[in-house]
Amino acid sequence: MPMSTHANSATETALEAFDAQWQEWHDAHERQRAHPHGFLAVTHLHWLTTEPTRLEGVPGTWSVDADVVRVDLEPGESLLQDGVELTTPITLGPIEERGGINLVSGDTVIEVAKRGGEYIVRPRNPSNSLLQEYQGTPAYTPNAAFAVAGTFVPFEAPRATTVGAAVEGIQHVYEAPGEIRFKLAGEELALTAFNGHAPGSLSVLFTDQTSGKTTYAANRSLSVVPAADGSVELDFNRAVNLPCAYSDLATCPLPPAENRLPVAIEAGEKIPYERQDQK
Repeated sequence: MPMSTHANSATETALEAFDAQWQEWHDAHERQRAHPHGFLAVTHLHWLTTEPTRLEGVPGTWSVDADVVRVDLEPGESLLQDGVELTTPITLGPIEERGGINLVSGDTVIEVAKRGGEYIVRPRNPSNSLLQEYQGTPAYTPNAAFAVAGTFVPFEAPRATTVGAAVEGIQHVYEAPGEIRFKLAGEELALTAFNGHAPGSLSVLFTDQTSGKTTYAANRSLSVVPAADGSVELDFNRAVNLPCAYSDLATCPLPPAENRLPVAIEAGEKIPYERQDQK
């Protein structure tokens, strides 16, 4: 068999494997997104104050003062934490920034969290129409050309980076340990990276020339894990939407200004079906 035929066969096999791995990843991500108590199940976003207030969708009267959340339950109301029924009055916190506590009331999971220095309460119910009517998220056909090699370059010291949020009135502050440099579409580019959720991982928030056209306008996110030598693969086929692409009840961060890329990244998740009429 001619050498070129061998090479073509190997290339086709590699591309088929690349597509299959992406499809497996995408299916798993969609299942996670559609979890009965995932973000699509959020029914309300309540901001707590020092004034005791009844909140729609959750039992009790809620307030926060000096970094401590207080909940007073009426007779017949109950809240569980880790399967244990709590005794009124309930006190929770302090909660660290971007941290949270989950309580349970019937079929509802109640997220008590801290975002932008403020305390919020978000009930999540599997019967929420956004979840029940979810049609899935369209994505570009996987393209290996958008899986590019990069290099993580640490800053001399981690930088506290303030960014806006999907809701007005709050800001997020993230620690940026460095930037990822790479080349795409013939351009030398860089993305400021934040510490990721998993140990050793980094998260990049970005927009590009598809944003607001075929992809969600405010942001997309990509998680990467640098090797010990700083080398990293940026597979933009795995760029995902944050919750704010689906719901106005999200407090998602916006990308730092330097992460607005001047190229069109025609890879990864597109505008959700539910919001395509809002482009």
